[in-house]
This record gives sequence, C-alpha cells and structure tokens, in this order.
Amino acid sequence: MVSIMNNVERSSSSSEDEYIRRHHRHDVRDDQCSSSLVKHIKAPVHLVWSLVRRFDQPQRYKPFVSRCIVQGDLEIGSVREVNVKSGLPATTSKERLELLDDDEHIFGVRIVGGDHRLRNYSSIITVHPEIIEGRPGTMVVESFVVDVPDGNTKDETCYFVEALIRCNLKSLADVSERLAVQGHMEPIDRM
Repeated sequence: MVSIMNNVERSSSSSEDEYIRRHHRHDVRDDQCSSSLVKHIKAPVHLVWSLVRRFDQPQRYKPFVSRCIVQGDLEIGSVREVNVKSGLPATTSKERLELLDDDEHIFGVRIVGGDHRLRNYSSIITVHPEIIEGRPGTMVVESFVVDVPDGNTKDETCYFVEALIRCNLKSLADVSERLAVQGHMEPIDRM
C-alpha cells in the first residue's frame, strides 16, 4: 500500500506521521509542490536499505533507469548521470547525493541537471523497521519538493512525480520481497 500526504486525503498511522515530521521537512515556495508517500514492504529493513542506499545503482529497483555512471568517490556531494528509459519526457538526469545516513537509514538526492522539467527537485527517502503479519518488514517514506513548470499546475506536477515515485516504490517492494523469499537476508553488496 502507498499512502500519500499533502495532495490526497489518506489514513495514516502515528508512526508514519512522526517519521514524516522528523525527517521529511522541505522548505516549499509558492511556485513549488511537495508530497510524501509511504510504502510498506514485506522484507527486513537491512535488505531494503541495502537497495535504497546504492547511489551508484538505482537501476537495481528503479524501472525507468537504464544506466548510471557516478563521477568520483561515493560520498556526500557525489554526482551521478542517469540515463532514463524511453517513454518518459527525458533521456538524462544529473543528480547529487545530499544525504546518506546508514545509522538512521536516510537517503537524500537533489537533481542538478538533465533534459527534463524537474527543476529544483529534491527528495528524501527514509527506511524504518516494522512488523508486517508477524514478520520483519519495512516502512519506506519518500518525500519530494520540485518547482512547478510553466504551463503546469501544482496538482499536475505532484501527480506526475507521485506516479513516478509510486512505480519506484512498487518496484522496490517487488525486488526486496523477491530477495527475502529467496533467502537473501543479508544486505546486498554494500558500496
């Protein structure tokens, strides 16, 4: 299940709201939109985090990424060039790693270039342990802020970005749950 904050009414748990308040604050200007989405995944937090934190390999779970090349060492401030699969209104995106906290499971990225309309886009992903159906599971929260392009409304912009994030979160759940079922309980290749 994916819950959406800000643009659509939804029921949420107090833990979701608390994580969003604590980790997903964005300074939103009048010409921007912002939202937070939540996905519950039936896989342990360390497995999900090992996929999310791989700044150099977003294609492991992001279905719209065909290739990723990182410039320099993998650290805060590193930049990656991402090739986007056809079907989207872009072919490339240049992104900078803003936050990587392995203790708190917080990952932040800012788009700094590319042939798309996502200007001043910044996102934060947090990963939290939870119990789902009596087994170790993970709650993933992803939030973003982005400029509303000329000719678009806030609702249109948020709807588009939320749709992309929903696809990414569904794919993250599919990959994580498949790995968990296959017995991959250890983190996937740490960078």
